[in-house]
Amino acid sequence: MPQKTGLFDQHKSMNAKIIDFYSWQLPLYYSTPLKEHNAVRQACGLFDTGHMGEIQVEGRDAEKLLQLLLIRDISGMKPGQMKLGVMCNAQGGILDDLTVYKFSEEKFWVVVNSAPYERDFGWVQGNARSFEVRVSGLREQTSKLDLQGPKSGLVLERLGADLNELKYYTFSQAEINGIECIASRSGYTGEKGFELYFMGDKAPEMWNAILEAGAEFGIEPCGLASRDTLRLEAAMMLYGQDIDEKHSVLECPYEMLVAWEKQFIGKEALERQRESNIDKKLVGFQLLDRGIARHGHKLLDNGKEIGVVTTGNFSPTLKKSIGLGYIGVEFSKPGSEFEIDIRGKKARAKAVEMPFYRR
Repeated sequence: MPQKTGLFDQHKSMNAKIIDFYSWQLPLYYSTPLKEHNAVRQACGLFDTGHMGEIQVEGRDAEKLLQLLLIRDISGMKPGQMKLGVMCNAQGGILDDLTVYKFSEEKFWVVVNSAPYERDFGWVQGNARSFEVRVSGLREQTSKLDLQGPKSGLVLERLGADLNELKYYTFSQAEINGIECIASRSGYTGEKGFELYFMGDKAPEMWNAILEAGAEFGIEPCGLASRDTLRLEAAMMLYGQDIDEKHSVLECPYEMLVAWEKQFIGKEALERQRESNIDKKLVGFQLLDRGIARHGHKLLDNGKEIGVVTTGNFSPTLKKSIGLGYIGVEFSKPGSEFEIDIRGKKARAKAVEMPFYRR
């Protein structure tokens, strides 16, 4: 049965185009994807991200458990800091990419993607049995909004919260429009912005207050379509499309997160893969001919298949067709040229540095 966030009625009343997204009924867009995309790049946009999953890990062994589960080292984190993380299975496949929030030495949040939330929760809970920890799922009681764009801080100021000095990938307690929140300086767009967590029943009140306060700054409610083009420009991967458990962390940019000096689930498999050499890499590419690459399109070299597109779209900011895809290592260096089969027509493309866009 389709799931809904606490803002479903708001989305319907605003005539949003609703679609099914991994069993969630979520807005694809309200006005147009282009208008919403540009609002985030130039002013600010508000996203309902209540489908994301919050997992709380508490107890004396909280950090020890997360050190086992995550490929990166979080031992140096201080309370109020965040880190991007990845969980692997025993074969080195990517179970999920996530963010870790450290509240204290004995309390952490792990915020995971919506589609694998149940599996992720079971994975964390199952591996916690030999540790002195309590693992709790918080998604049912938590609402989440992402306020993104260069003017997002000004909007929050109007609502009584001055978070402009909050550093990237840090968070703090805040009161926004009289509602207690956890506000982090982070997001999925490549822009300055904030992710806001608060009690679930406050979602309509918070949504309406932010849109009202942001009206003078050009705020737009934003859906999944603009979220996808924004994250693509920032070369942020989407779980289930660009990465999944069938792909090794060594095949994508998350390779740089691996802390080889510590133990973690999947390390032995990744060490074997590193020794035998990886034969494909996830790269960013730009089309040199007209056309838009889409998920599943083949990458070619002289007619021979050498890879596949995972995400492709036209970049509203760069005015170019760009994308992500897995390709043979020999073609993965920036500047390497290849072709993309776009519905039977071949279009030239080249590998480029990521991200495509950086403010």
